[in-house]
Amino acid sequence: MVKIVTRKSLGVQNVYDIGVEQDHNFVIRQGLVASNCFNKSHSTAYGYVTYQTAYLKANYPLEYMAALLTANSGDTDKVQKYIATCQSMGIPIDPPDVNLSEVDFTPRNGKIVFGLSAVRGLGQNAIAAILEARNTGEFKSLGDFCDRIDLRTVTNKTVESLIYCGAFDKLGSNRQQLIHDLELVYNWAQSRAKDRATGQGNLFDLLGGGFGSSNSSNTNNNSFDSAPKAKPTPDFLPQEKLSKEKELLGFYVSDHPLKSIRQSARILAPINLSQLSEQKEDASVCMVVILNNVMKRVTQKGDAMAILQIEDLTSQAEAVVFPKIYERISTALQVDARLIIWAKIKSRDEQKQIIVDDAEPVEQVQMVMVELTPEQATTLEERDRLRNILVSQSGEKDKAKIPVIGVVQAGGSRQLVRFGRQFWVQDSINAINALQSANFPARIQPLAN
Repeated sequence: MVKIVTRKSLGVQNVYDIGVEQDHNFVIRQGLVASNCFNKSHSTAYGYVTYQTAYLKANYPLEYMAALLTANSGDTDKVQKYIATCQSMGIPIDPPDVNLSEVDFTPRNGKIVFGLSAVRGLGQNAIAAILEARNTGEFKSLGDFCDRIDLRTVTNKTVESLIYCGAFDKLGSNRQQLIHDLELVYNWAQSRAKDRATGQGNLFDLLGGGFGSSNSSNTNNNSFDSAPKAKPTPDFLPQEKLSKEKELLGFYVSDHPLKSIRQSARILAPINLSQLSEQKEDASVCMVVILNNVMKRVTQKGDAMAILQIEDLTSQAEAVVFPKIYERISTALQVDARLIIWAKIKSRDEQKQIIVDDAEPVEQVQMVMVELTPEQATTLEERDRLRNILVSQSGEKDKAKIPVIGVVQAGGSRQLVRFGRQFWVQDSINAINALQSANFPARIQPLAN
């Protein structure tokens, strides 16, 4: 690094770009460049832009983050990162909504509404047709929606995508029911559109006082109430809904499979995927993730291994499982499984790579919770006693997979303390018995309830 010893103001001076072909007096030993070689006008411009964006983020966070999401809507990794930033800033992200969403991400009532342009399968013409039909009033139901839009532009598959990603949830929260209704409703709406095109009406139109459903008077008469419905059916399971949502949006929006265990996961595994670039070479990490895909590979020796696509609440990444580890944990590597993984960080082509050492389904992970008084937490003798118990229960290094969490209760406050990996234990029952025998109240708590 170059150290500036003194500085002297020269007032207002002209600044020029410097370009020379050979070494010059601005180059010092070991190829370092003196600080006054850099183009001041260039750095000033960057500094001014940084000031502007920082000001907008501090004073107009909703609008700033909505613009950031819109500008990067084609980059799934960046959008997921910015959604995580919104959550940390307390800004909710609402899923698409046929009555609220615009083309882009839009700030509305303290939230950011997902833009229709970010939904896979929706073309510009379909979005324009939806927004044009909505100009005459909000959609009241699936039947009203199909009856008012241009079905030549908005196909059955387009409406299906909107249902799966949650855009109709406020009109009907049972997505499977809407999917079953869609085939009947779409055909019904097509029939009505043909009748309108030929200037004909039907009995229900006449009873409703007209058959031109593109105007406001027809909307008031609720002619869409005559839309057919399928037999009642239960909704998709939560994981099915989220899986379809992720397929169409690229990430989870209305919910996330890891959100219910976010607090426990943060204590157990403080490192998230967005922080991988900050980790040192050969650093040991523990992360709670969801498994999106397993790509099996065969080495030149014919051994099976795998490349995993994983994600957490902040980002997505790839992880490598070499043959010996794969043979041991392959049964746990199921798509959509929530896993706790132990890994090492390696550098490859200037990128951080996750090398998996072990993995276990979150549902099988247990934590040993040790209740401590303030005196026990601060007295050296008591801390040594606790340390010795945990060390004796850790057993073989690679087999100690049960985390230990200290709970310090002081008056009305309750503080959680995560013990280091060297104090994790091998057998929870034996550890509980040993701790209780030494007057340390302890219990087992699953990571996922």
